[in-house]
Amino acid sequence: MLKFYYAKNSAAYAPHILLEDVGADYEAIKIDFASGEQRQDAYLGINPKGRVPSLITDQGILTETPAILAFIAQSYPAHGMAPETPFEFAVAQAFNCYIASSVHVAHAHKHRGARWADDETAHAHMRAKVHQNMTECAAIIETHYLQGPWVLGDRYSMCDPYLALVTRWLGDDGVEVAQFPKIAAHNQAMRARPSMQTILRLHA
Repeated sequence: MLKFYYAKNSAAYAPHILLEDVGADYEAIKIDFASGEQRQDAYLGINPKGRVPSLITDQGILTETPAILAFIAQSYPAHGMAPETPFEFAVAQAFNCYIASSVHVAHAHKHRGARWADDETAHAHMRAKVHQNMTECAAIIETHYLQGPWVLGDRYSMCDPYLALVTRWLGDDGVEVAQFPKIAAHNQAMRARPSMQTILRLHA
């Protein structure tokens, strides 16, 4: 059985959905960020970065959302969540890496400014840019990445739960999703899936 560590309102939302999509046998373990559980020795022994998600497998521990998404997708090939050709898989990874390296950072500037600066004035400037930066990220996803109806086109994949996470962030950051019709349609399609309905209840 896999052991999946998550926290509410975290990036763990995306692989949590994918675990449900593939019908994985897993145990979900919630880490309480409010009490600082992610910084306690017990969890730091699993993920020394003190972040989620983390996934314990019979081969070892995985961290970082794109890596966990790829592992889940490739571990359950019958569900077709990972593209099969090297180029198509790279296209999927390009999207997931963009979310991890650019979109997540832009969103994190609202609450996690201390990662980049100690000056409270700098934190305020970061927060002030979040809406603009996230709007620009949404525009890139809408026009460049999201093929429609799913991220990679007609087939649902490991990329789609990650976009569902981004759509949550957009709402939290005051970005009007309706101005991006493809993202809005994707959000509606995701919300109709049983996997997302299950995980929404856990991450509410």
